[in-house]
Amino acid sequence: MRWMDQERFALVETFRAADPGAATLCEGWNVRRLLAHLVMREHAPWKQMLDAVARPEPGQEKRLGHVVAAAETDAGYDQLLARFAAGTGAANPMTWLGDSAQLVEYVIHHEDVRRGGGNNVPRSLPAGQLEALWAKLPLMARMTYRRCPVAVTIATKNHPAVPMHKGAVRRGATGPGMVLVAGDPVEVALYISGRQRAANVDVTGSEVALAAFHEWSARAK
Repeated sequence: MRWMDQERFALVETFRAADPGAATLCEGWNVRRLLAHLVMREHAPWKQMLDAVARPEPGQEKRLGHVVAAAETDAGYDQLLARFAAGTGAANPMTWLGDSAQLVEYVIHHEDVRRGGGNNVPRSLPAGQLEALWAKLPLMARMTYRRCPVAVTIATKNHPAVPMHKGAVRRGATGPGMVLVAGDPVEVALYISGRQRAANVDVTGSEVALAAFHEWSARAK
């Protein structure tokens, strides 16, 4: 079994226990809309792209809204959850891509539901899953911080089962120094993905580097 499958099974149980109308860490999205996003992303990604091109306010996505509206009743929500629980099937490209496309997505959105509902206690994940997640984060960090004027390095802490990989992001020799973002893999993933307020990480560096980093981060939102 791939780690994405194990994470999806766990996420299904969290969706099942959550209030569909409860808030998540995703601005403008409740639990129902987040579930609809996952289903549309996997089964109708072109509709997701059309919504993105329109640049609506969070929670006002037209095509996603149609999926949400069909899940407003208990029966509709259960049907939507059953579709997500069934997975993507052998013919779906998301299945071929496996952990490379799904693991980070599932882990982050799982925490969106949990922590949006006030459950900030970190989950205990298998070491192998954490290693697989961590392997995806340097590229994610490079994409996130590609325009940052400060060199950014990510690292794990307090989890000896995960090697201390480091993904450095630099813009040449100029700039005010380097910032280190350190934490367990799930926490670093949340921080990189823009969920800084919910992520338990240490961000360290010189006073000048931190000021430049936080100023850039605030503008980049």
